[in-house]
Amino acid sequence: MIVSIAVLLLIILSIMFRSISEKRQEQRAIEEAQALMPAGIQDNFLEPNEFSRPGTALGEVHGVVIHYTANPGTGAEANRNYFNNLPKINKKKESKTYASSHFVIGIEGEIVQCIPLNEIAYASNDRNVDTISIECCHKRKSGKFTDATYLSLVQLTAYLCKKYQLTEKNVIRHYDVTEKICPKYFVDHEDAWQQFLADVAAKLT
Repeated sequence: MIVSIAVLLLIILSIMFRSISEKRQEQRAIEEAQALMPAGIQDNFLEPNEFSRPGTALGEVHGVVIHYTANPGTGAEANRNYFNNLPKINKKKESKTYASSHFVIGIEGEIVQCIPLNEIAYASNDRNVDTISIECCHKRKSGKFTDATYLSLVQLTAYLCKKYQLTEKNVIRHYDVTEKICPKYFVDHEDAWQQFLADVAAKLT
């Protein structure tokens, strides 16, 4: 009987210590993610609507998807406003557009958050249900990002990877989901894409 009680106590203590250890690991992960969080993210959430912010809950996050706006010279706020105005735009069209993104990074490196991280965005087709999306503005048709946009993209992607316990291997292009040429520069220049992933990885070490 005494042996049984001792064994039971050991099991209880083991569970308690494991729980404390897990909580410490979770807290450490949160702190590491916060350290990578880009400064000055502007929350400007879209108004709930069926075309760009349906309010559907986002489940477990398995990836980060990179996009480009395909709209040279426009800024983060302008692209955010386009998503927000889709209900009005679609009234005039037979074929309805569904589009949005969690974040839009501007030409000057500014970051606007359009969708809360616990909701899906209409950005990555079949991967909407388990990914966070980032749209990037660009000056020219080539889709190449400015240095400021690129630096913000690396920082934001690394932050999201750390937040959801992902690695650079979980970062993909829209192209990798549908073969759409998006983000164009990273599809046209595989070496630039691989360098971007390496830059994200460096932030995570």
